Amino acid sequence: MNALPVAASSDALRPVARAERIQSIDVIRGVALLGILMMNIPYFGLPEGMLNTLKFDHAGDTNFVTHQIIDIAFSGKMRALFSMLFGAGVILLTTRKEHSAGLSVADIYYRRILWMILFGVLDAYVLLWTGDILYAYGICGLFLFPFRKLAPRYLILASLVCFGFLMVKSTWRFLEMKQKREAYQQVVALEKQKKKLTDEQKADKEAWEGIVKNTKPDQKKIDEEIRKVRSGYVGAWTYYQPVNNEIQSRVMYNSYFWDAGGMMLLGMALFKLGVFTGRLRRRTYLGLVLVGYGIGLPLGWLAHQRMLEAHVNFAQYVDTYSFSLARTTYDIRRVVVALGHVGLIMLVYQSGWLRWLTTALGAVGQMAFTNYVMQTLICTFIFFGYGLGYFAKLTYYELYYVVAGVWVFQLALSPVWLRYFYFGPLEWAWRSLTYWKRQAFRIPKARSEPSISAAQA
Repeated sequence: MNALPVAASSDALRPVARAERIQSIDVIRGVALLGILMMNIPYFGLPEGMLNTLKFDHAGDTNFVTHQIIDIAFSGKMRALFSMLFGAGVILLTTRKEHSAGLSVADIYYRRILWMILFGVLDAYVLLWTGDILYAYGICGLFLFPFRKLAPRYLILASLVCFGFLMVKSTWRFLEMKQKREAYQQVVALEKQKKKLTDEQKADKEAWEGIVKNTKPDQKKIDEEIRKVRSGYVGAWTYYQPVNNEIQSRVMYNSYFWDAGGMMLLGMALFKLGVFTGRLRRRTYLGLVLVGYGIGLPLGWLAHQRMLEAHVNFAQYVDTYSFSLARTTYDIRRVVVALGHVGLIMLVYQSGWLRWLTTALGAVGQMAFTNYVMQTLICTFIFFGYGLGYFAKLTYYELYYVVAGVWVFQLALSPVWLRYFYFGPLEWAWRSLTYWKRQAFRIPKARSEPSISAAQA
């Protein structure tokens, strides 16, 4: 990329000064960051094969009620918020001075994104977090730069294309499932008539039986996961390495790319419309709450009931419905409930209520990268064998005691840390690598803040 004329030093590209930060965005990001742990904690603390049993069996017990609340009000919604704010961050970065000191905004932007991809690989393959989103965000970020100057209506349209693609895929998969079910039923009917089956018919029968088998917990696989994760780092790495390969390849490109990309494009549009910056009237934010919760929560409850039906009798579920309500409406529910959360957060922020809490949440959001990776370190230490080894020792609802403890810790630590440092430690490393220059880190005593400060993530 050709260097452009060097601008005055006052215009140099640099991290955003603390006074220039949009505090409302930090608060929303803090809520999203803490909220993400509610969805991640089951995958830190329990074998995946145990989750459906704990979440859906014994309707009305504490596990069931806990999952119902999490699924309807928060699952996917916090990640949606986080993804939207990533998109907002693209606009914040790229609308600054176009060129300075021989570096263009594109140079800075793509350096940040490429470093994020590397951090994501480390989070997944070294820290062993199979639910890592940094890699997916980095891959999506590679494609967002050309969209930065589009009008909000075009950004919204682009996001709808992503969501529409996922809806079509989920509907198509369900129809394929129904076809396999019908083929199986035809084979069963032939068997009852004592007719000899062809190889293709035998394959049809085996295909459906395999699908049904995969909906049930495999105790042998559960025991193997528990043994390896509790055995130590090498055992956990051996078990999760192929899982990471699957998630960061096939799942990433078939699902996460469109999911995160669509939310990021929507976030870019919402930022330009002033939704995240407090520019809208209170009644507008109240409208977001009423519409978002009024549509999303009832739809979420209905989707949860459908998932319960599928858990109880998967074959009957496939026979009864023509599409999967839970999967087809997934992004609709996520968007509207997430916007309801934004409306509620902004009403609290604008009113000045709970200032102590919004200040702490803003600090958590300002250190979102550090706090995200910190959650991985804390949870793997608590649950994996090279730490305390609590993997599969807590039931589903008890995991949320851990979540509450991490929340309290990060809400307390983040404001204190930012009294003494301009950045969270990973934010500092990320920005120093991006600008290829060591950034100021510790705040000098009894001195005013210099121009280089905590960057808008």
